Amino acid sequence: MKRSTNTSLLLSALCLACIESNAYSAEPISISLPVSTIAADRVLPESSVELDEPTAAGSRLGLTALETPASTTSLTGASIRSHGDNTIQNAVARSPGITSIGAPGDGGTALSARGFTGQGSVMQLFDGTRLYSGMGSSTFPVDTWSVDRVDVLRGPASVLYGEGATGAVVNVIPKKPFKGEIRNRLRLGYGSYDSQQTALDSGGSLNDAFSYRLNLNQMRSNGWVDHGDSEGTFISASLRWQISDALSLQLSHDSGDHSPMNYFGAPLVNGDYKSSLRHKNYNVGGAKQHYDDQWTRLTANWQVSDAVAFTNEVYYLKTRRRWANAENYNWDEARQQLLRSGFYGIKHNQEQVGDRQTFDIRHSLFGLNSQTLVGLDVNRIRFKLTNNSPYDDLVPSGEPVDLYDPDRDGFHSASAYLPLSKSTTRQASLFAENRTELTDELSLITGLRRDYVDINRDNLRDDSHSGKNLTGNNWKIGVVYEMTPESSVYGQYSTSTEGVGGLISLTPSQQQFDLATARQSEVGFKQMFWDQKGSWTVAAYHIVKKKLLTADPQAPGTTLQVGQQSSNGVEASLDLQLPYDFQLQANAALVKAKYDDFDQVVNGATESRSGNRPVNVPRRTANVWLDKAFTQDLNAGAGLRYVDARYADIANTNKLPSYTVVDAAISWEVLKYTTVGLQLRNVFDREYASTQYNEGQQWILGEPRSFYLTADIDF
Repeated sequence: MKRSTNTSLLLSALCLACIESNAYSAEPISISLPVSTIAADRVLPESSVELDEPTAAGSRLGLTALETPASTTSLTGASIRSHGDNTIQNAVARSPGITSIGAPGDGGTALSARGFTGQGSVMQLFDGTRLYSGMGSSTFPVDTWSVDRVDVLRGPASVLYGEGATGAVVNVIPKKPFKGEIRNRLRLGYGSYDSQQTALDSGGSLNDAFSYRLNLNQMRSNGWVDHGDSEGTFISASLRWQISDALSLQLSHDSGDHSPMNYFGAPLVNGDYKSSLRHKNYNVGGAKQHYDDQWTRLTANWQVSDAVAFTNEVYYLKTRRRWANAENYNWDEARQQLLRSGFYGIKHNQEQVGDRQTFDIRHSLFGLNSQTLVGLDVNRIRFKLTNNSPYDDLVPSGEPVDLYDPDRDGFHSASAYLPLSKSTTRQASLFAENRTELTDELSLITGLRRDYVDINRDNLRDDSHSGKNLTGNNWKIGVVYEMTPESSVYGQYSTSTEGVGGLISLTPSQQQFDLATARQSEVGFKQMFWDQKGSWTVAAYHIVKKKLLTADPQAPGTTLQVGQQSSNGVEASLDLQLPYDFQLQANAALVKAKYDDFDQVVNGATESRSGNRPVNVPRRTANVWLDKAFTQDLNAGAGLRYVDARYADIANTNKLPSYTVVDAAISWEVLKYTTVGLQLRNVFDREYASTQYNEGQQWILGEPRSFYLTADIDF
C-alpha cells in the first residue's frame, strides 16, 4: 500500500497549500463531538433531529437537513428505547421507506430501501465506520442501549461511503463522553418469555482533561418459539482526552457477544400458513448461531485554524461468526410429510484494519463562500471461510419430521467441515465534497470519490489462487434553494457502485465481473412551520441499476452482466407537536420497483423475469406514532407499522401478505430518580410474516403480543 501512503502525504500537502491561499475570515469551524447526558428524558423525549440541526446523515460537511440535497432521517436513542424497539433494524424500520428483512443467514440485520435489498445495497455503519460484509452477513450492531442517534440517508451514497450503498445508508452513532458531573443510569428489565435485562450507562468528567462513557447491557430470553433461547452481552466504552481547546483524542471499544434466537421460520403446508405452527421450531438440538464482534477506534480531532479542521481515525475490527443448523423445512404434498434438510455448518473469521483522515476547509471560491472536505480511507481485510460445502445431507431427499412434535436429533452432515478459502482485500478511497453558496439562497453541493480494491483469494482445498482489481468512480451534484429560513427545495443526481457479491468473499467466477452501477435523480421539499412545532418532507426519485448478473438465454448455464433493475418512488414524513401535549410522527412511502432486463435458469431452461418485482420489496409502507404527556411524570404513546405484500421469489409466484402491527408504551417517573416503563409489542397479537426463508417456503414470523417492564434508576 505504498502508493496509498504517498497519496495521503500529497493530499495533506495540497490541503495545507489550499489553506494558505484560500482561507478567509469566516465563522470558525468547531470540532463536532456529540454531547449526550444521562439526565432523565424530557416530558416527551426528542424523537428525531430537527431539520435545522446539523446532522451527518447526508453529508460529511455537517449540514442541516434543510441544507442537504437528499432524503435524511435522524432518530434519537431516547425515542428508540421509549418505543420499545429492541434492535437497530426494528427502530430504523419506523423511518420512511425502510423495511427490516433480516434472516439468520444475513445475521438478522438486512434491510430493504427504495427497491433494493440486503447487505450489498443497504449499507450499515457504526459511528461512520464500515465493516465489509462477508458472504452477505453483518452482525453488528444490533443493541439499542448504547445508541445516541441513528442517521439514515436514503438513495445512492457510494460517493460518501464507497461500494454497496444504492438503497440507503444507516449510521449508528453510539453515546459519547461528555463534560460535567459523573452521571449513572441503571436499567432492570423483565418481560414475556422470561426476558431479562441488566444495563448500565455511566459517563462524565474524570478531571479537566479526561471524560468517559461506559455502557453495559446483558440480555437473555427463553424466546417465543420452542427452544428459542437467546442471550447477548454488549459493551460500549470510550475515553476522551481533551489535550487543548483545539485538539482531542478519543479511544473507543465496542463489542457484542450475541447468540440470537435460533429460528428459521414456520413451513408452509400445502402452500398455506397454519396458525397451529406459530410457536414450533424445527431446528435440531445443539444448533449454533453465535456472533462475536469487536470494534476498536482511535480518533483525533484537531482544529488547525479558524478555517481548517483535521480528523484522523485508526480502527481495528474483528468478527467471528458460527452457524450449524438444519435450515430448510419443505412440505412434501405427495407424501403429506414435512422434510428437514439443509444441514449447513459455516464459520467466518474476519479482521479489518484501516485509517481514515479528512480535512474540512472553509475558504473562498471565486469570491463565494465555500466549504470543502477531502479525505482518504484505506483498509486491509482478511476473511477466512470454513464450512461443510457441498452441504450433502445424509438423507438427500430430507429427513421426515413430525409436524407438531419435531424431534431434536443433532446436527449431522455427509460433508466434512473444513476450511474452504481465505482472502486478503486491500481497499483505498480518495473522496471530496464541496458546498458553495452561489447566492444567499442558492447552494451547490458536489462530491467525488474513487475506490480501488485489490482482492486475492486462496482456495484451501485445492491450493488454487485467484485475484481481481476493481475500481469505482462515483459522483454527485445537488442544488438547494432556501425559499425561507425554514423551508428549502432541492434537486440531486448521484451514483453508486455494488459488487456482484460481498467483495471480500467473491468466488473465482464472481471475480470476473465488474462492479454494478446505479444512478439516481431526486427532487424534494422540506419545511418547518407553526413556530417550528411542525415539519414535513416529501421526495420523489428514480433509480436505475445496471450490470446485474443474468442468465444467457442463448447459452444456458452461462452468465452475462447485462441485467437492469429500476425503481420509482415517493416518500413523505410529518413531525408535529399538537396542543395538549400530543406529539405526532407519521411517514409513508410508495415504490414501484422492477427488473427491466433479467433472466433466470429454471430446471435447465431460461425464463425471463423482466417486469417482475424484486424479492422482499413492498410497494407501500407507513408508520404512525402518537405520544401524549399526561403530566410532567407520566407519558404514553402508541403507534402502528404497515408493510405491504412482498414477493418471496424472483418468479413472483410466492407472496407474503401485508401486515399492520400496533405497539404501545408508557413511562412513569415514580420517584425523582426512578422511572418505570411498560412496553407492549404487537398489541392485537397479529400473526404475520416479517420476512421469509427458503424462497418463501418458510415464513419467519413476527413476535406475538408481549410485554416488557423496565425500571431506570439515576444516581
